[in-house]
Amino acid sequence: MAKQRRSFSTEFKMEAVSLVVDQGYSMAEASRAVDVGESALKRWVNQLRAERGGVSTTL
Repeated sequence: MAKQRRSFSTEFKMEAVSLVVDQGYSMAEASRAVDVGESALKRWVNQLRAERGGVSTTL
């Protein structure tokens, strides 16, 4: 049986990223706190940092 892929709202992603960027959580701590994979959280953090640096991406 195939595992269904989860989708997350932009608001959820921003809250998760905020744990790392603004509140000083490690990637591992934040991913456990919001129950998402560390690789997904890392991708979201990198996208936010790129946007803050002036590169347009979709979070």
